[in-house]
Amino acid sequence: MSDDKTITKTSQIRIDVHLNKENLPVNIEWDADDSDFEGKESAKGMMLSIFDGLKQNAMRIDLWTQDMNIEEMNLFMFQTLATMADTFEKATNNKELSDEMRDFVHHFGHKANVFSPEHKH
Repeated sequence: MSDDKTITKTSQIRIDVHLNKENLPVNIEWDADDSDFEGKESAKGMMLSIFDGLKQNAMRIDLWTQDMNIEEMNLFMFQTLATMADTFEKATNNKELSDEMRDFVHHFGHKANVFSPEHKH
């Protein structure tokens, strides 16, 4: 990774959360300057994690719409956990711990019934 901290570009990610009168998400829309699509995309759920380097603290925003069902939440969590293991390995080069995370993700996938019936352990 380069030590050059010269900013050559700024890119934005925008998230619009539409709430009902109880302040619960009804719809989530997002777009990004560098996306490969035009306009806004709709989403049923999102997880945003931000690490504050000064406070050494992770902050997060977890939102999902009222029409996101349990099966979708199971799949969303499974896919999120899987990509976290990939991100951790990419950032740290720690394959051993990343593989342990993947083992848990696989276990979670079975418990959450996200695999097809033909899937082998």
